[in-house]
Amino acid sequence: MKQRFLDLLKPVKRPGMDELVHWIEPATDFFTAPASSKYHGAKEGGLMEHSIAVYERLKSMPLDISFETTVICALFHDICKANFYKTEMRNRKNESGQWEKYPCYIIDDQLPYGHGEKSVFIISQFIHLSIDEAMAIRWHMGAWNASSYTDQQALSTAIEKYPLILALQMADQMATFWDKK
Repeated sequence: MKQRFLDLLKPVKRPGMDELVHWIEPATDFFTAPASSKYHGAKEGGLMEHSIAVYERLKSMPLDISFETTVICALFHDICKANFYKTEMRNRKNESGQWEKYPCYIIDDQLPYGHGEKSVFIISQFIHLSIDEAMAIRWHMGAWNASSYTDQQALSTAIEKYPLILALQMADQMATFWDKK
């Protein structure tokens, strides 16, 4: 999976891409991080697997999206989850009714900047994002991350202006709910 991820990035010639990839490894746990604490991809490597699944879904969308934009949006939409989860031990009863310790993921957010906003911020430290890419990554959580009326209005307006937002949202949702194993 890691090699597939890196192979998808090779044709992307955007200035700063090499620095972004170098930041991902060894500076983060992106390739081993879970995609969530207990839902989709809540396992080692889940974030990378989820990102590739989003790429597969996004590239099949009936929208004229360049390869470069597809790769950047899909593979990096959740980069905010790098160095985001930690493992801690908890107690539970096993099938025999005995207490046992088990590892679980917990959130340890070192940069509490929002979800999509944080991904855009991190990516922008290395490469330039088009307005379409930035908007799609910012709003890829859709209504899940639009809690206030103002956020809902902004999301609605953004989707009307930037169709890539809805395509990335749909690809992310399909990868999350349909492609999980």
